[in-house]
Amino acid sequence: MAIDHSQLQRIDQNRWLVPRTLRPGMLTDALIYADDKLIEPILHDLSIEQAMNVACLPGIVGRSLAMPDIHQGYGFPIGGVAATDWAHGVVSPGGVGFDINCGVRLIATSLKRDEVAPRLRELVNQLFRDVPSGTGSEGHVECRSDQIEQVLEQGARWAVEHGYGEKEDLVFSEESGCMDGAKASKVSPRARERGRKQLGTLGSGNHFLEIEYVERIFEPETAARFGLEPGQVVVLVHCGSRGLGHQVCTDFLKTMGAAMRRYDISLPDRQLACVPIRSPEGQAYLGAMAAAANFAWANRQVITHFTRLSFRQIFGEQVALRVVYDVAHNMAKRERHLMNGVERDLLVHRKGATRSFAAGSSEIPEAYRDIGQPVLIPGSMGTASYVLVGTEQAMRESFGTVCHGAGRALSRTAAKKGRDARVEAKRLEDQGILVRAETRDGLLEEIPEAYKDIDAVIAVVHNAGLARRVARLRPMAVIKG
Repeated sequence: MAIDHSQLQRIDQNRWLVPRTLRPGMLTDALIYADDKLIEPILHDLSIEQAMNVACLPGIVGRSLAMPDIHQGYGFPIGGVAATDWAHGVVSPGGVGFDINCGVRLIATSLKRDEVAPRLRELVNQLFRDVPSGTGSEGHVECRSDQIEQVLEQGARWAVEHGYGEKEDLVFSEESGCMDGAKASKVSPRARERGRKQLGTLGSGNHFLEIEYVERIFEPETAARFGLEPGQVVVLVHCGSRGLGHQVCTDFLKTMGAAMRRYDISLPDRQLACVPIRSPEGQAYLGAMAAAANFAWANRQVITHFTRLSFRQIFGEQVALRVVYDVAHNMAKRERHLMNGVERDLLVHRKGATRSFAAGSSEIPEAYRDIGQPVLIPGSMGTASYVLVGTEQAMRESFGTVCHGAGRALSRTAAKKGRDARVEAKRLEDQGILVRAETRDGLLEEIPEAYKDIDAVIAVVHNAGLARRVARLRPMAVIKG
């Protein structure tokens, strides 16, 4: 069922409503965050239909939400958000995705752009050696079978305790880098084996390590609290749970697909396979998902350690690298939110969507608690990334959630068509951006044109009140799979 403009109800310059009356089975409305420019590509894939399908989930609370970076995904659209009632709702692996706890970590350095620029290529080559990338890449840390269980239950804490980082790193991470409720026993032997050699690796696809500098500050006081200043060099790391998380999702999609009939659940798309949250299958998935999330936090922590080593190898031991924040954007989390004045116990699915918690939340590190959570939204490797801060409007309207990036505008196949990797790398270098990619496809699939305009996406988020702009970051160098 194709959707066109005539079927959408415009709420304001940044919001479009898909009424539940548009399709039988919808239990709630779908809400799309987009302006006039961004709504056009959204109408040309199946992402709105997917958001409507999500509105059919048993126990859904509030609206099915679609962020401005929305594009077609598996079951849920990427950029989709849905909350279900903890006691009576369902959990759906499609609402988390295959890369469980794919997320972003921002690391601030004590260096300025003009200090790094003369030795940038040398730094990139060192990082490329120290932080492996690419499909099936193996890191410098290999876990024994007993150690992988510890990683799954302890997350980034395991990495720090084994010498890969500093205790302060844990303070500035969502869940302190370790999610409660993780059950290593629910992670299959196949998933464990896939992850055993992958700690400290970026992987492929849209994952990256970028060296950036702070190009512009929008809120000086907030930026100062985050430890950011103009011209400062920062590192943005984007990766997740690698093959382990992918296998967890694969395993439970099969389990839930078979179990739906037992629970008398019927949905318009089999990719929305789900079970009641409190069922044995639902609890098993949440335990395995939390374990995979912990693996991802350990992974980003190990990458942080080797990034520090790379910088110190080039610039000396005095160089400081401090974690500003680490936040997930593929997760289902039990949270309490006010709905029509009543606090509800919910499971919030964020699939290609990230938290934007307001000041006062106990989930925010104490150093930021009176100003709000840092929100990290990367763009494309040729444009910019943003640091924002969470708002009360997001808590009231989107379960404290915003988008997770620019969002794809071209498929990977379309992005590669007729392009030469050497030409694209030279074009970026002419703009002052060095690129090291493990493969030709790794570069071509992620060219800047493959993504929506990050400035337009951020404008929607900012103008809708879901987060406020704090700083704009410009890339200097990119490492990809």
